Order: sequence, then structure tokens, then C-alpha cells
Amino acid sequence: MNKSEIRKKILKLRKKNFSKNLCINSNKLLIFLEKQKIKNKTIGAYYPYNYEIDTLEILKKLVKKDYIISLPKINKNNQMNFYQWSFKDPLSINIHGIPEPISKKKIYPQILLIPLVGFDSKLNRLGYGGGFYDRYISRTQNFKTIIKIGLSFSFQKIMKIPTNQYDKKLDYVVTEKNFF
Repeated sequence: MNKSEIRKKILKLRKKNFSKNLCINSNKLLIFLEKQKIKNKTIGAYYPYNYEIDTLEILKKLVKKDYIISLPKINKNNQMNFYQWSFKDPLSINIHGIPEPISKKKIYPQILLIPLVGFDSKLNRLGYGGGFYDRYISRTQNFKTIIKIGLSFSFQKIMKIPTNQYDKKLDYVVTEKNFF
């Protein structure tokens, strides 16, 4: 199967299973982050959309632990950057229908919580196909180390994700069952 076929199949499955109130193990994620002893407590997350893992409860817990939260914003040149955001800040809806911050304060997060459509045991990620995260990671890893954590349901794991030279691997994946 090619990426497009895999994407269609998993997105249908995700929509079907979304109402089962599956939640990732946020406590394992928080314990992991605390063990990292990160000095620059900046986190890039996403606002949940299209039956993705809901990050909002995780972000509320991270705010209590003094993390600076940022969300992605697609700029006019089709480049994605992260901008500081808090729960009291308004969001706008971009051309893809995704909520994004209005803030102009660009952040280069130390940790990225990344949405995904699918992943495999080698931590290859299948996204929506726009390449936004791959381009962002490629651009920023030239000057900053980023911990890349995919958030997923366990049923989104497949045998093998087809990859190319532009695809960036994750460092970890957190599901409702495991921390890979």
C-alpha cells in the first residue's frame, strides 16, 4: 500500500474509534518529560482537529509545571512555525480548518507533541501529506535539538510506513497503551 491508501484506511479507523473515549497515557508522558531535566521548558503542541489525540488536558498539566506552550501556524509561504499560546488567548481558523494562534511571538520549542495518522515500530511517522512537520524539523534541527513525540492511538501502528529522504523519524510515540 502507498502512503495515500494507508492514510485513508487509518483516518477512517480513527474516526470510527474516536467516540470510544480512548486517552493516551499522559502520566507516563509527564513523568518522561520530568526525567529529561529540560532547562528550556518550551513545548510545541497542536490544537486537536480531525479526531486527533486531544492535547488540551496534557497542555493544562504542562502549564502547571511552568512549560511555555506554543502551537503551529502555517505562514503565507507554506512554512510552519510555532507561536506562543495560552488557554486565554484566541485562536483563528486557517485555510485547512485548523485552529492556530494569533500571537506574533515565535517560539522554537524544545519538545514537539506531533499529531500523526500512522506510525511503525521504527518510529516512522505518517502525517496528512503536507510535509509541514518534516520541513519544520529539518529547518530547526540545524540549530536546535528537538525531542519529537508522536501522539497516537495504538490501532494507528502499522507494520511499515513507506518513507523517503524528507521524512523525519519520531523519537517516541505515546499511545493509550504504550510509550515507544
